[in-house]
Amino acid sequence: MAGLRLGPLLRYTDGSCATVWVETNRPCTAEVRCADGARGTTRTFQVAGHHYALVTVSGLTPGTSTEYEVLLDGTRAWPPPDSPFPPSVISTPTEEDGLRVAFGSCRWAAPPAGGKDPVGPDALDTLSARIAAAPRGERPDVLLLLGDQVYADEVSDATRKWISGRRDLNEPPGEQVADYEEYTHLYYESWRDPEVRWLLSTVPSCMIFDDHDVIDDWNTSAAWLADMRATDWWRERLMSGLMSYWVYQQLGNLSPDELAADPLYAAVRESPDGTDALRDFAARADAEPASVRWSYRRDFGRTRLLMVDSRAARVLEEDRRAMLDPGEAAWLREQALDERDSYDHLLIGTSLPWLLPHLVHDAEAWNAAMCGGERGARWAQRGERIRRGADLEHWAAFPSSFDALADLIAEAGTGPGAPATISVLSGDVHHAYVAEPSWAGRAPDSRVAQLTCSPVHNSVPPSIRLGFRFGWSAPARALGRRIARHGRCAPAAVSWRKTGGPWFGNQLMTLTLRGRSARLRLEQARTDRGGGITLRTAMERDLA
Repeated sequence: MAGLRLGPLLRYTDGSCATVWVETNRPCTAEVRCADGARGTTRTFQVAGHHYALVTVSGLTPGTSTEYEVLLDGTRAWPPPDSPFPPSVISTPTEEDGLRVAFGSCRWAAPPAGGKDPVGPDALDTLSARIAAAPRGERPDVLLLLGDQVYADEVSDATRKWISGRRDLNEPPGEQVADYEEYTHLYYESWRDPEVRWLLSTVPSCMIFDDHDVIDDWNTSAAWLADMRATDWWRERLMSGLMSYWVYQQLGNLSPDELAADPLYAAVRESPDGTDALRDFAARADAEPASVRWSYRRDFGRTRLLMVDSRAARVLEEDRRAMLDPGEAAWLREQALDERDSYDHLLIGTSLPWLLPHLVHDAEAWNAAMCGGERGARWAQRGERIRRGADLEHWAAFPSSFDALADLIAEAGTGPGAPATISVLSGDVHHAYVAEPSWAGRAPDSRVAQLTCSPVHNSVPPSIRLGFRFGWSAPARALGRRIARHGRCAPAAVSWRKTGGPWFGNQLMTLTLRGRSARLRLEQARTDRGGGITLRTAMERDLA
């Protein structure tokens, strides 16, 4: 009998349709049937011996919430008969309802050992428990997962044991993930968590990768990439990472119309086995990164989300380093400026923060100058070692791209039709903060903020906490200026100040957007005295 291996995940939603993703244990027909009569059905497709379906549900009514079930070959597979959770629902809020956007990144999904979680309560588990306890209460309209949904290079003890049963851990890549099958295990471990599984079945989600979805410091530099390509295991790791990302994450980011126009999706679905077609695509993405676009746009009423690929779209040659290749940069500009009067809020999702603590920013700009030869070949060699050792590869490490994003934000936020707010949503750095930029000339009419929230479930060593706190301080700014002078770094296009944080812990931010108003809340997962877990508000404020 056909059964669910993973899912369902509620992914795309709008006023009339939705997509629901599942992985099954065999080929079958997957059907989503809603209580209000909306439905959708499709056959599974196959990749590397696994079976998947992305079901488009049509006939939904705007402004409603309807329960749904998943049937495989006509037999109900979801919800399970003994589920302790409320029914999964598909909601289609209207503009009058406003929009709640929850976001965060970096979820290490290692199961708790002996009932005690080594990195503290999981923010997604805690959010799930709160929604389940009051299913008609407040919930996000969409959940943005901004990278490191899985950790291919830092596996749990249970996954390490499972890998050791299929290959020798003394051979590269050792205790890290090696191939597509091992990636599927990471997703099972992460998304089979009962609370997270139910949460993702009832709250729509948008996702983008960051480095740990493939490997730490992925695409740091041309020299780094050359070293990785010289190994005998990297190609399979990258191919498997991109293939599994496309199946488990990217497909659900796209609208039904985008899916219908996607030749790769058609080829995979029409083939008895889509592995070769997907593998060829991943090989092209590796050889010609500019030929593939992982970034995407979603419009939620009068809120526009531009989710930007900050990893695979990079230009790594030192004489023309850029966070985004020319085609990707042109796409971002086009989407930001397209019909500006059609949106009140612009969200730019990028896994890596644009605005960092000032000392970190100056260190990254200095390092980029050193690696580019500003102080000669010896400093360039030192700079590359420092870049890799200290993870100096955020937007600040690509100064021209940093300034270009500042210029685009200023253009999008100025003049008639400018949105009320422009928010850059990021994660990666295992703490949360709010930073607001200012321009030397005319300030944008929009309220602009860097909103960084990380991790969802991970830890931060005390030394890192101390470093980030110091990085925002006045002495750190003075030190950063000295470092920047040594690198002969040009001034950045904007200055900025921290207006909230830093906050440490497992946490989520939520933006509530209604009309041209915006309110921000930060909640942290905590264990109460009775041993239960709860989300506690650490900060709440108006942005507009």
